[in-house]
Amino acid sequence: MFLHEGLGSVSLWRDFPTRVAERTGCGIFAYSRYGYGASEPLAEKREPDYMHREADVVLPALLSAANIERPILLGHSDGASIALLFAAAFPGRARALILEAPHVFVEDVSVASIAAAKVAFETTDLPRKLARHHADVEGTFRGWNDIWLDPRFRAWNLEDELANITEPILLLQGEDDEYGTQAQLRAIETRVRDVTTVLLERCGHSPHRDRTDAVLDAIAAFVAGIGA
Repeated sequence: MFLHEGLGSVSLWRDFPTRVAERTGCGIFAYSRYGYGASEPLAEKREPDYMHREADVVLPALLSAANIERPILLGHSDGASIALLFAAAFPGRARALILEAPHVFVEDVSVASIAAAKVAFETTDLPRKLARHHADVEGTFRGWNDIWLDPRFRAWNLEDELANITEPILLLQGEDDEYGTQAQLRAIETRVRDVTTVLLERCGHSPHRDRTDAVLDAIAAFVAGIGA
């Protein structure tokens, strides 16, 4: 089950899900969350608990509707945080978690990079590039950008919830991640029992794009290790 990043969608995964399927033998399921891709446009401003709602309400309903039991959740950035929240709220409902560049609290570097993204959206051709992947580019971007820059969001923190997680976790992060530091990984490692961490050189916030082969190798080994 693929859970995309804060500006992601089904199409932005490109061929990565197919390649994961080829390497692991797993079936795959990817979707664009509300407000992203070709899904229904966002009709209201997001609140600081928007990822909790995705984990507590939307994802369980989707799994039930699709008749999927005990999935391996592969999340990137916001999607990784949603996967953590789901596993914390429903211990044992997932088989394992594969997390790229997860966030469990808000860092200054995250806010600075998201503020820079706002400038890029308003001054460059970034909207045109995003339009290839989102039906409502303005709503998608503002929905993500506005809440992360909202002063209320600085208090967002998942650390106390992590101790509920029982599933094995594979953490993947680039050493040059512009949206988060390795403190995010340490917070998870100190609170969850079964964690494997892979740090990737010459890699930014999107390991599956920057270091595809290394990520596929790590995922294949991790999935083999947790069994059928």
